[in-house]
Amino acid sequence: MKHEFKLLIDGQSRDGVTTFDVVNPATGETFAQCPKADAAQLEEAVAAARRAFPAWAATPVEERAALVVALADALEARAAEFASLLTSEQGKPLDQAMYEIMGSVFTLRAFAAMRVEPKVLREEGGNSVVEHRTPLGVVGAITPWNFPVILLMNKLGPALVTGNCVVAKPAPTTPLTTLLFGELARDILPAGVFNVLCDQNELGPLLTGHPDIAKIAFTGSTATGKKVMAAAADSVKRVTLELGGNDAAIVLDDVNPQAVARKVYQGAMANAGQICVAIKRAYVPSSMYDEFCDELAKLANEAVVDDGSKQGATIGPVQNKMQFEKVVSLLDSARAEGTVLAGGAPLDRPGYFIPPTIVRDLDDDAPLVREEQFGPVLPVLQYDDIEDVIARANDSDYGLGGTVWGRDVARATEVAKRIDTGTVWVNQHLAIDANIPFRGSKQSGIGGELGEAGLLEYTQAHIINAVPLED
Repeated sequence: MKHEFKLLIDGQSRDGVTTFDVVNPATGETFAQCPKADAAQLEEAVAAARRAFPAWAATPVEERAALVVALADALEARAAEFASLLTSEQGKPLDQAMYEIMGSVFTLRAFAAMRVEPKVLREEGGNSVVEHRTPLGVVGAITPWNFPVILLMNKLGPALVTGNCVVAKPAPTTPLTTLLFGELARDILPAGVFNVLCDQNELGPLLTGHPDIAKIAFTGSTATGKKVMAAAADSVKRVTLELGGNDAAIVLDDVNPQAVARKVYQGAMANAGQICVAIKRAYVPSSMYDEFCDELAKLANEAVVDDGSKQGATIGPVQNKMQFEKVVSLLDSARAEGTVLAGGAPLDRPGYFIPPTIVRDLDDDAPLVREEQFGPVLPVLQYDDIEDVIARANDSDYGLGGTVWGRDVARATEVAKRIDTGTVWVNQHLAIDANIPFRGSKQSGIGGELGEAGLLEYTQAHIINAVPLED
């Protein structure tokens, strides 16, 4: 790729101290070079953000919001360019990449329209108690490789609107769309308000432990999230952690199994299964188990697994070699312990391609059921008793999302209320909206993103309690 990517530090495009390869997962080959920052450049970026903070926090919210809208407009104007680059570095089919870019535009505009107003807690007898919200300072935004653009906007939008400055660090396997967005921000935002650093995971501890960082907003694995939380503890930083999931789909016995199988399949296989809230395990009544599994296998066999840049591709590659090898290992154990109905092994071609895989007849303690696979593989389990399946669905360290499928919506909703996750969808999946809070329970996270709750995560509650002065 001919584009020369640069870091963004204090409003200036900067070279890194060196570069590293960025691999197209559809070919397994390098297609671009990414600038690599060092510890000194991290110090520069944090210092720049800290210098910019007082003026940015003092800027009227309407002006800050107008600049966030300008970022959205600039991103939309170059949406095709961003989508193409996203497909090259992440692997998802081009139409899905465009969906992520346009979702990012919507997210920025949604946050630009939100406001945090003072809240009057008491106004009586001369006693006035008002809760104000103030920005925190410098936010470190650490983003993953599955949705590198929109998951940055989930952090950047609320941070900027509430008056914070940001130092962003994208995943080393998908850094380029963030760097390209930095070029937009360079020409729109005041210097230092937004900075972009890239590394190969060396700078994470320095960023999360930095004394001048007020908050870390992290999306990624639970294992890494624990390290982030530990590093932030020394200075009692605010943290938002959106971590892993092992989301269960519970299919009730009053549905059309073929119709719901299609919906469950899409919820499991979108983005090659590389979604924190993808359906990771499906529980189906024994009475319709065979029919449901057969329909899933049919859909899997019809999928077009190919380079996301090619027209007609419905599923792209797994994003990186490390994740590819993890999914292959889970497939090996699944073949030994269950019945593979479709897929089951990587494709014999360059790139990190794993076809949609459906596995039945696994025990609940099988690795594919217990662990987060984060790939295009779905275990399907059967049940006979609703109390039993609710207990099985909840028997996980994770608690990010889940789904319940039933013709009787009231009944399905009652089941959903008993699923111990931050979000449960009924008769739909991935219904994520920038105006609706999204949180995890248990080891799937702390704090929330999106909605007013996500906006407040970037503020400090500040109480003013005033009474008249008596002579």
